[in-house]
Amino acid sequence: MFQQLPMYQRVGAQAFKKDLSRTIKLAKHLGNPHQKFQSVHIAGTNGKGSTSHMLASVLQESGYKVGLYTSPHLKDFRERIKVNGKFIPKKNVVGFINENRDFLTENELSFFEMTVGMAFDHFAREKVDIAVIEVGLGGRLDSTNIITPEVSVITNIGLDHTAFLGDTLAKIASEKAGIIKDNIPVVIGEKQKETTDIFTEKAKQHHSEIYFAEDLKFDKYHTDLKGDYQNKNIKSVLGAVKVLRKKGWEIPEDGLRNGLNSVKLHTSLQGRWDILKEKPKVICDTAHNTEGLSLVFKQLKKEKFQRLHIVLGVVNDKDLDKILPLFPTSAIYYFSKPDVPRGLETEILQQKAAKFGLEGSLFDSVSEAYEAALGTALDEDLVFVGGSTFTVAEII
Repeated sequence: MFQQLPMYQRVGAQAFKKDLSRTIKLAKHLGNPHQKFQSVHIAGTNGKGSTSHMLASVLQESGYKVGLYTSPHLKDFRERIKVNGKFIPKKNVVGFINENRDFLTENELSFFEMTVGMAFDHFAREKVDIAVIEVGLGGRLDSTNIITPEVSVITNIGLDHTAFLGDTLAKIASEKAGIIKDNIPVVIGEKQKETTDIFTEKAKQHHSEIYFAEDLKFDKYHTDLKGDYQNKNIKSVLGAVKVLRKKGWEIPEDGLRNGLNSVKLHTSLQGRWDILKEKPKVICDTAHNTEGLSLVFKQLKKEKFQRLHIVLGVVNDKDLDKILPLFPTSAIYYFSKPDVPRGLETEILQQKAAKFGLEGSLFDSVSEAYEAALGTALDEDLVFVGGSTFTVAEII
């Protein structure tokens, strides 16, 4: 799958297919597995992964057999496709490709299209009660957008993947609003003045009830996911739960609370304000755009440490003029290149960072940069690893 066909996470633009026709053709070839289970569809610029994992945990704790489809993976491809927290078995991945190889090759399906087909096929075979499906990129033209869910969720809108989705919040919102379907309720996680009217109008066109999570009244809930920013994502989850309950899904109060408090246990989620070590304290986070990194650095300011060491690696389609000013100039930097074709060359990153007062050394790999940071840091220091999902993946 990795070698024969393009994969957006690795190669970028050439893997992005602006068309659902091949996904529909694949679904038909597989017997339309997506019509054999109920689902929740989750889009958004930031938080859609955490929201998906939280909701899956809540549904599992409430006694349902739950499919969970997310992307990208950190270490193992099978992280993308889970049932009640268990990865799709290796034999099922191999079996799917073997059974469908001719069709996949003849129709030139992309990596993502194949993976979506595999996930839906697996969920149908496993007879899940409900599957939580995270959008890959955008919404309207994303391969996952062939499902008719119980509820659609859009966490928020930020400027990311602008080459594909548009260069304003309004344009990006229009793409993500593409998951709103006829008569299917939609929950919007955050109210933003540039996007509220777009979502309201789209919901009206589709005769869909629209809920803004910020306007709903909830009790206080906590999660085992440590980032402060998870409080925003909890609201999206609670909005989705409210709609599901209204539709007859039994989600008891203890199922909701225990599910939110057991996300890592039920889903094995990693890389979201993950504390890997205590002396020195090591924190990694997959945030990689302006909105996500702003929240991460806001929380970093609350940490107590003597010196801050940052292991930094990014991919080549990030707007560095927007994200680098967010990084603290007082930190010691360890620049590296994530081991994917899209990884930005270390020298370019270092030169660009210097323009914003970020100084540090170059390393041949993320793991070497990380080892150097650990070797330099004192017990009272803090090491932060981030800038890209792939940077985090290499040290987890």
